[in-house]
Amino acid sequence: MLIRRQFLAFALLAAGVWTSGPASAQSGETEAGTFIQNLGTEAIRTFSDKSLSREQALQRFQALLHKGFDVPYIGRWVLGRFWNQATERQQADYQRLFERLIITTYAGRFLEYSGETFKVTGVWAEKDSDSMVATQIVRSNGPPLNVEWRVRQRDGQHKIIDVVVEGVSMGVTQRQEFASVIQQNGGKVDGLIQALRQKLG
Repeated sequence: MLIRRQFLAFALLAAGVWTSGPASAQSGETEAGTFIQNLGTEAIRTFSDKSLSREQALQRFQALLHKGFDVPYIGRWVLGRFWNQATERQQADYQRLFERLIITTYAGRFLEYSGETFKVTGVWAEKDSDSMVATQIVRSNGPPLNVEWRVRQRDGQHKIIDVVVEGVSMGVTQRQEFASVIQQNGGKVDGLIQALRQKLG
C-alpha cells in the first residue's frame, strides 16, 4: 500500500533518523549526499525536542517539508496528463489538498519519533541534474529497509522529488492511484479533488 510505504520512508527522514555510520566515500563528496545528511541532522535536532507543543512541531514539520521536498513539482508530476486538463482553479485546489494530504499522513509519525536510524550507502548521478542517494533504514522491530531518494538540483538548490522504497517508486505508485480515482469519476479532475477533500475531512 503506497501510503504505508511512503509514510515510513518519508517520516523516517522527516523525523531526523540520521546516523553518521559507515557510508561510502562518494556520499560525503557529492552535494546531493551532503544535502540529505544536513537535512537529517537538522531534523533530528528539531524532532528530538519533546518540549515543543503539537502546533510548534507541526509548523516545523511543514517547514522541513518545504525545505527538503519539491512539493509543487511532485504534485504536478503525480497528477500527470490530467494537470494540463485542469483549470487554474482546479490546479490550485489540488496542490493545496495534496500538501495537506502529505502533512496529515506523516504528522503523526513525525510526532512519535522513536529513534530509528539510517545510513547512506551510496550516491550516483542520474540523467540531467538528478542524483540518487541510497540509504538503509535500521528498525528495531523489523529487517533493514532500502530507500533511495531522488534529488534534483535547480537554481542552485537541492530538493527531493521522489522516494524509492525497496525498488518501488512512491511517485509512480501515487500517480497510478490518482489516475485510477480520476478514471472512476469519468476522467474528471474534480473527482479526485472531491475524494481528497473527503479523505481530509
